Amino acid sequence: QVQLVESGGGLVQAGGSLRLSCEASGHMFSYAVLGWYRQASGKQRELVASITSGGTTNYAEAVKGRFTISRDNAKNTVFLQMNSLKPEDTAVYYCNLDLFGTNHWGQGTQVTVSS
Repeated sequence: QVQLVESGGGLVQAGGSLRLSCEASGHMFSYAVLGWYRQASGKQRELVASITSGGTTNYAEAVKGRFTISRDNAKNTVFLQMNSLKPEDTAVYYCNLDLFGTNHWGQGTQVTVSS
């Protein structure tokens, strides 16, 4: 059973930066597609960024140029570097691991951006 543990959320002022981390258990990490999703209060969960096993990345339009997703397969960890944060980035951020079509989710970490 894959377990995902997120860290790095918190409260930051607009324009600031945060770095989220998500460490996974298991032995198939390098084969997985990894993603960060977020869910703001009263809204649906949405994809923020993803990275394939080959390193190809994809970003939501709202975060392009500000957020960077990366992975360290040796440490079973995926990162989300968030710069130039805006109040509208406030949400619970979830790590996702898609291994051959089976999805696993972390517990979520709160990111709050004050204006």
